[in-house]
Amino acid sequence: MPDEPPLARRDVIASRLAQGHSVVAGALAQEFAVSEDAIRRDLRALADEGLCRRVYGGALPVTPASMSLAARSEVGRNRKLALARAAARTIQPRELIFLDSGSTHLALASVLPEDYELIVATNSLDIGAALLRRQDLQLILIGGPVDPLVGGCVDGAAVQSVTQLNIDRCFIGACSVSAAGISAFHSSDATFKRALVAISKHCSTLMTTDKFDARGPYRVAPLVEIESIFVEHDAPADVLRPLTQAGVSLIQAEPV
Repeated sequence: MPDEPPLARRDVIASRLAQGHSVVAGALAQEFAVSEDAIRRDLRALADEGLCRRVYGGALPVTPASMSLAARSEVGRNRKLALARAAARTIQPRELIFLDSGSTHLALASVLPEDYELIVATNSLDIGAALLRRQDLQLILIGGPVDPLVGGCVDGAAVQSVTQLNIDRCFIGACSVSAAGISAFHSSDATFKRALVAISKHCSTLMTTDKFDARGPYRVAPLVEIESIFVEHDAPADVLRPLTQAGVSLIQAEPV
């Protein structure tokens, strides 16, 4: 495809990435009869638009595992807010709650009940920033090196920090869910989440429907350790049935 205009060339590359294909700069340069510098400019522009993740020699398609928290928060915002409102109704006054890093929990931070004298702990910079100006609650930020993909701190120091807390209610992030339990995309994140499950009195998770199709390689917890799962109002019955049979409490959000 020689002499392809830059924008048209970029659209072709974006289409391949959207279909889940990785791209190699050298091969694209040969295909389009342009320099590798031109292709790198294309990939840089696509990455700036959130359409790919640049790696040495090319780019990878964007997946939930590779999207930043800021990017994930823009996907299905209204649906996440509906889940957040359903979860917020379960919070009791004067609880110490933990909001695990995640875009749905960022939505939950925006609808936490007021004047409940809550203590809110989180390992997420975005969630911490969103709650910083709330005068009616106490904020505890779990620190350490920040994992940019997780959007928070999940290293050994963070694990040690949360084990010192008496958590009444934990909203734990899950990258995927099945009858076997909840899972995560990253090993360190899964280790951090397992620590949260072990020390929390009540543990729940908020699940957008797309997570039922995902597959996280690192197991976090079996369903028996999750008190309730908040699901979307139109989550398919055949998807929810195995979870119900496993004994987990399912709470459906209001329609968007």
